[in-house]
Amino acid sequence: MADADIHSLERELAAMHAASWGWALACCRRDRDQAEDALQQAYVKALSGRARHDGRSSLKTWFFGVVRLTALEQRRFAAIGLLRRKDAPETEELQAASSPDPAVARETAEAVAACLSKLPERQREVLHLVFYEGLTIAEAALIMDVSLGTARQHYERGKANMLAALERRGVGA
Repeated sequence: MADADIHSLERELAAMHAASWGWALACCRRDRDQAEDALQQAYVKALSGRARHDGRSSLKTWFFGVVRLTALEQRRFAAIGLLRRKDAPETEELQAASSPDPAVARETAEAVAACLSKLPERQREVLHLVFYEGLTIAEAALIMDVSLGTARQHYERGKANMLAALERRGVGA
């Protein structure tokens, strides 16, 4: 890769760092250490050329796929004892939802995060990509490496499961 191409890629990746960090956290079940490692490894893969953007999707869609696969790879290694695992992942500081009462907003944000974390992995991933990252279901399907129909199914089931879980907690009722 030419120096000019690497610098251009670095600038584009830097511009979407906040979104990439949020996605890494989602892929690593909110474990900050794992997310930092996964994101750093994804940057290395992208900038070293081990992962290459072929132009078939947007750079964001492609890079989110790299982050997801890197996080999955970390989990596989951890499962066989090749990576150190933490006993209890840290919880990221949640952003307050728009509410006149900050305490209510924080409780709501915490309830949403708790319910989201309990969803099956694919449902959690598609909801994060669509609602937090503002991607379409089609873009989420590309990142998740599933068909559009499968992504839609996980999206619909995830929304229904989230609604039921939030209603059980008395949120949004």
